[in-house]
Amino acid sequence: MTAATDPPFELSRPAQAAAPARGLRRIAWTIAVLTLWEGVARFGPWPDWIFPPPSAVAVSLWGLIRHGLLFPTIGRSLARLAAGYGISLAVGIPLGLAVGRSRLAEDLFGAPLLGLQALPSICWLPVAILWFGLSEGAILFVVVMGSALSIAIATQSGVRTIHPILLRAARTLGAKGWRLYTTAILPASLPSLLSGAKLGWTFAWRSLFAAELLYVKGGLGQLLQASRELNDVSRVFAVMAVILVLGVIADRWVFGPLERSVRLRYGLV
Repeated sequence: MTAATDPPFELSRPAQAAAPARGLRRIAWTIAVLTLWEGVARFGPWPDWIFPPPSAVAVSLWGLIRHGLLFPTIGRSLARLAAGYGISLAVGIPLGLAVGRSRLAEDLFGAPLLGLQALPSICWLPVAILWFGLSEGAILFVVVMGSALSIAIATQSGVRTIHPILLRAARTLGAKGWRLYTTAILPASLPSLLSGAKLGWTFAWRSLFAAELLYVKGGLGQLLQASRELNDVSRVFAVMAVILVLGVIADRWVFGPLERSVRLRYGLV
């Protein structure tokens, strides 16, 4: 028993020892980039209203916080993202499973999925406005269309890469119908499903801001657009920094632990 459990622990120890060093390198690199940015912005040929230094961006960011604009705006955007992304998962995963497992579904939906997924999400915005007007429904539609298709294609790819021997073994053990999906297909395709979910989140995030840029009831995209209309470049950079930080948080604290858990489960670490 000890021999079976010790090797994974030993393999994970170097990674744990290297984590503080990696964190210090990232902090040092961030400080170096900000210092270089500050120097170029202050002593370069561009005025502050074109290329502001990070100190001015920090002042604008603090102004958004102090006036109570930032956190309610973040809340609105995240609520829209959660709704759209949840619908995308509910639509994309079953659709991908169907196309990956059914020849009829592949004939009906395979080619349209690939074609529609190639469309930039901004292309759906005129259709959304015509159908739903400038409303929450329009934003939700753009987010779902930008995200669900990529999730479906990733799910389809994951299902098709399952080794046939695994499916035959599951059937031999009596797995049929829904039980075959829950005991063999879904677990075997879980790495691809997770990659598709992460890719779908990225597309949902981008689609959200594309839609919010033309919407007038709050959200980070609308705040970004309002800052542009005021020619406040430092506030534009501040909003962009917030978007960047939110993306990093989602990657490190949501998808990162999930990916590590899946890699550990499948013996990839």
